Amino acid sequence: MSHDTKGVALITGASSGIGATYADRLARRGYDLLLAARDEGRLETLAGRLRAETGVKVEVLKTDLTDKASLGRLEARLRADAAITLLINNAGAASFGTFTESDPDALETLIDLNVIAVTRLASAAAAAFVKRGRGTIVNVGSVVGLLPEYRSVVYGATKAFVLYLTQGLNEEIGGAGVKLQAVLPGATRTEIWERSGRKVEDLDPNRTMDVDELVDAALAGLDRGELVTIPSLLDPAQWEAFNAARLAMAPNLSNAHPAPRYGVRAAVAA
Repeated sequence: MSHDTKGVALITGASSGIGATYADRLARRGYDLLLAARDEGRLETLAGRLRAETGVKVEVLKTDLTDKASLGRLEARLRADAAITLLINNAGAASFGTFTESDPDALETLIDLNVIAVTRLASAAAAAFVKRGRGTIVNVGSVVGLLPEYRSVVYGATKAFVLYLTQGLNEEIGGAGVKLQAVLPGATRTEIWERSGRKVEDLDPNRTMDVDELVDAALAGLDRGELVTIPSLLDPAQWEAFNAARLAMAPNLSNAHPAPRYGVRAAVAA
């Protein structure tokens, strides 16, 4: 670790797009980097550039997060390496086909990457950071997780999971020296579109964000202490109202008897 570093930031899916941009921004903030992705060649190219431009230490780790052994090695590193102070849980994939026509094996792989890997890495980081009394976990989700109307059934469900995971984990360990953030991008110009069979050029340019702006906004949200950052949302009062409505229901979500509208007679105690 360099003498003036803020620690090591572990970034998954770091070879391109959001992950690579996080790597650039965090290096310029003084973090040493551990970059994980499947494409070792692109990681090495990025690492070489960042070493030359920023002087930070950059380590490359070829990792397939859908492979249990490969994922396990990254988990072990998170648990054991006290230099790691920040996890950017970014790696993920999308699927925009219909649920009924999707290959179940492909959906399972999507869940392995977007849910299982995210959970296991967050678990390793949380355990290590609580023990050390410091650390930050950033989970990259999507606004699609809030909008089942988009009909991206499994992808959206995985991103809803990421939001809940972050919020629930914050209830459990937030304030124990560990900082959490869920980042919910809207449509962003990255390779995820081509990988899922769509062209970024076909997207509405007025509704699609540049990846540099997305990451800069996400980091600004982190600096502001936001638990949930939605870079595209113009009016934060809408998110606050959404949360207020959800919490207003909380006292009524579990009762001894069904609501009267169902016409169920209360059981008579023997």
